[in-house]
Amino acid sequence: MPAEPGVPSVTPGLTTDGESAAVDDGASLSLVSGDAAYRLQRRIGLIPAKGLGIGRRLVILPLVAWLPMAIWAALNHRALAGAVQEPLLSHYGIHVRCLVAIPLLLVAEALAQGVMPKLIPYFVTSGLVPADCRDRFRQILSNILVLRDRWLPWIVILGVAFALSTIDSFRQDIHEVAWAASDAPAGLRLGFGGWWYLLVVRPLYVCLILTWVWRLVLLAILFWRVSGLPLSLVPTHPDRAGGLAFVERFAVVFSPVLLAHSAVLSASWAHSVIYHGVEITALRAEMVAAAILLVVVFALPYLSFVRALGHAKREAELEYGVLAGRHGRLVREKWILGKQVGEPPVLDAPELGPVADMVGLYGAVAGMRGLPLGKRGLAMIVLPVVVPMLLVAAIQVPVKDLLMKVLGTLV
Repeated sequence: MPAEPGVPSVTPGLTTDGESAAVDDGASLSLVSGDAAYRLQRRIGLIPAKGLGIGRRLVILPLVAWLPMAIWAALNHRALAGAVQEPLLSHYGIHVRCLVAIPLLLVAEALAQGVMPKLIPYFVTSGLVPADCRDRFRQILSNILVLRDRWLPWIVILGVAFALSTIDSFRQDIHEVAWAASDAPAGLRLGFGGWWYLLVVRPLYVCLILTWVWRLVLLAILFWRVSGLPLSLVPTHPDRAGGLAFVERFAVVFSPVLLAHSAVLSASWAHSVIYHGVEITALRAEMVAAAILLVVVFALPYLSFVRALGHAKREAELEYGVLAGRHGRLVREKWILGKQVGEPPVLDAPELGPVADMVGLYGAVAGMRGLPLGKRGLAMIVLPVVVPMLLVAAIQVPVKDLLMKVLGTLV
């Protein structure tokens, strides 16, 4: 039965809980709301009946992670310099995990909830998905919902997080919890604060990071499947990406995630520089490798459209080349050679215009990008990764010299 005018068509999906999920052209699709982590947090009251409860979680989760550890360290004279050589205060990575990274990962959820419902429907409203492919597009969205709501990825995430913590708990040389350790006849023993960090703080942070990796995988699957549709790309589109440049706006969702992880890494490096005398030059390779890895991983979903854009550009160069050649020959024959060419429609077509406009059309096709990720999208991925690392480098390198080196590499 056809949909009524003004009412969006929907395709029923089925979640792993057996609940039906109505999928329209993407306005109801969310990377966050409805997944297993969301449902669990709603059951325990962290997420209210309406909304994501970002405000309450921004207060509760960081304090639950950081406060018990900080109170124990203060009561046992391990928070400030004195009783131990490197107190809790000196381990910047711990504080950044709790008070900076975790809130940033929650802010990313709010961004995802606001961005996704606006951008996904644009595949349809922009005309990129032809009318005869909309049912296939809705089925793709429905399948993404099913993947999002499965429990298996979350079991894997929890398993990895606690496995890492369990492995660390058997080590005797965990530098990050040296402030909570005491020498004993049986060897190094951790106090409550150290165990809290290993069994609560680190698993919580790793779970949140892996959650966003899973959401990045979901976005990559979505892009890959959509790119397999016969998209109606426009080679002369002013965005230079056939009309697909809007997908770079998805990068804003992952900017806080990149900033969070880069900040944690940089905080650990800062501790090494300040308390262990490590030279920035000794960390250069590690920083560059980490930056490249983060940028590449979070740019991977956009590679899904490379094949479609490349094919569209190659075809358009031939098609518009034929049109430009025909137009140019007729102009030459009529105005240079003085021949009678009649009144061919191609010379009077207002959408083609004079020769200069025709050249502009072909130039637009030739300048079409092979990746729907421009300077703005790259900036949203690269800057959150690089800025915390530059701050660490600024500990030893003067800011002016540092900026000049960065500008030199860019120019």
